[in-house]
Amino acid sequence: MTSYKIAITGGTGPQGKGLAYRFAKAAHTVFIGSRSPERAKQAATDIARRVGDAARVSGMENAAAAESADVVLLAVPYDGHAALVASLRSQLVGKVVLSCVNPLGFDKHGPYGLDIADSSAAEEAQRIVPDAKLAGAFHHLSAVSLWSDAELLAHEDVLVCGDDDQAKTVAADLARAITGRAGIDVGALRLARQLEPLTAVLIGINRRYKVRSGIHIVGLGHDG
Repeated sequence: MTSYKIAITGGTGPQGKGLAYRFAKAAHTVFIGSRSPERAKQAATDIARRVGDAARVSGMENAAAAESADVVLLAVPYDGHAALVASLRSQLVGKVVLSCVNPLGFDKHGPYGLDIADSSAAEEAQRIVPDAKLAGAFHHLSAVSLWSDAELLAHEDVLVCGDDDQAKTVAADLARAITGRAGIDVGALRLARQLEPLTAVLIGINRRYKVRSGIHIVGLGHDG
């Protein structure tokens, strides 16, 4: 597996921090990004303590993190997503950008996917930064599972969509740090319209059955 320099915007949130931990644990260099450099540094300290390598992970403001990296992972809440991506436009041009943003709403009936102008957060990001090499991935991984002591989340698969082959290849490769195998290429970026709101289904299952559900694709020769 290639070693990457990865910036995680929203790296102080539960999912961003969990992904950062998994990538640092797999010997990638990770830059935790946040609007608050102090929070980013604290998250980096927490992760470095767990992986035992302070040089592997560092915390800083979002723009500095994106500038330092080869791969930028968007792991922010959807509220404010467009403004953040626009603010990082100059740092994202020409880079591999991976989106795991899920536009979700919650009401008395539970979680649901939001109807948004660009149909998906990934397509919104691509519209804002058309010169970024963008793919959607890592939408369905539980933050609790990512931060757990499990060596790998071998019972799950990472689903990857995108129109840029390089971005999809990078996302599929990075999935090995989490599941132990390559992510699955499910098709074009427009399929983020189905992948992102599917997270609401998993959240509903988790709440109903008190579990941490995930997605595993059978029939590809790696069935577990």
